[in-house]
Order: sequence, then C-alpha cells, then structure tokens
Amino acid sequence: MNNNNRKNKAPTVKKEEYAVILDYLSRGYVKSDMSKFGGKAIAQAIGTEQFTLLELAPKTGVDLEIQDTVYIGKGKRDKIYRVLGKLNFENLTATSRIELEYAIRDIVEENEEKFVEFFNTADSVSTRLHSLELIPGIGKKYMWDIIKAREEKPFESFKDISERLPTLTDPAGMIVNRVKQELDTSTVRRGKNKYYIFTQAPRKPRNSR
Repeated sequence: MNNNNRKNKAPTVKKEEYAVILDYLSRGYVKSDMSKFGGKAIAQAIGTEQFTLLELAPKTGVDLEIQDTVYIGKGKRDKIYRVLGKLNFENLTATSRIELEYAIRDIVEENEEKFVEFFNTADSVSTRLHSLELIPGIGKKYMWDIIKAREEKPFESFKDISERLPTLTDPAGMIVNRVKQELDTSTVRRGKNKYYIFTQAPRKPRNSR
C-alpha cells in the first residue's frame, strides 16, 4: 500500500457556485410545515462542487426546469434570487429523489478528471481501511488491483479504468453510489458510512458532546 503522508481528508468546505435543479414547485410546498418559505415558489437542487442539497428561491417570473444548471454564486444571478439554505435528505420531494441519481451522475461525468484523480491518489483513512474501500463494490482484492494498476500508469479516464480493470465496469456509477450514501442522512453512520469523501459532513449541533 502507498505509505506516503498523503491522507484522504474530508473535502475542504467550498461555496457552491452552480446547482442542478431537482424539483421546482411554482406554488411552494403542499405541506406548509415543509419550509418557513411556504407558499412561495421554491426549488430543490444539488450543488455541483460538493453535492450540497439546497433550497433555492427563483426570481419573480422565472420558471425553472428540472436538471437545469443554475448559477448561485455571489455574482449576478439570472434565475436565482436567493439561496435559502441547506436541505436535509429527508425533506427531498419524491421528484427530487428520482432526479437525484441522474443529477449526480451528470456532475460526476462532467468532472471526470476530478474523480479519476481520486482513483489515482486515494490513500488510507485508517490503519485498517483504505478510502478506495469506501466505494460500493470495491473490497480488498479490487483495492489492491487498482493500486497495482495505477502504480504502473496513472488512470486517464473512466474508460481507461474499466478497460484495464474489467471488473470495474462502471467507475462513474460507483462514485455516484457513494455520493448517494453520503447524502442519505436517514441511515445510521457506522463503519464505512461514517466517512465523507465527496460531500460535506453535516454540522453537529452546538450542544452535542
């Protein structure tokens, strides 16, 4: 195993600049208790940088399309009036949950170089666990196969990974499944699930110990 000092750490917290629309509710949520912004047009979205789930308020007169990418940064926005805040997985609408996987895959494939680099540089997260093993479908054997292959020559693309390691038929899909696991706060965070490698770990309440 690569014994250098480089460790896989939680991603640096970054502001999302763009987000993909998962659902658009022109009249707000059906249940008034879903959000303090009830009754007003609202969108559920996912950030393209660290897959942050967000609630967005569109500008007046703007209709949003599902799977559209919108600018939410500090500069002039053409469609979004305000970023209302982060969204819990449990509060995603049925439509958002259906669209989530498609959006994540598009983000992963559009940022292929970034995620191929993960396969090239991923290191241990503990003395017994390698960050490659956090990816669904990768156990010890496949982990060592990946490490051996990348030491011979760094991977250049998802296609290169699957061609050199035929057992990994869909590397992008493996990343997508991991992101979905990290976003799903309805599951207990134990074992491999307690690590965050592609998303931001939720903030702990101030009174937690």
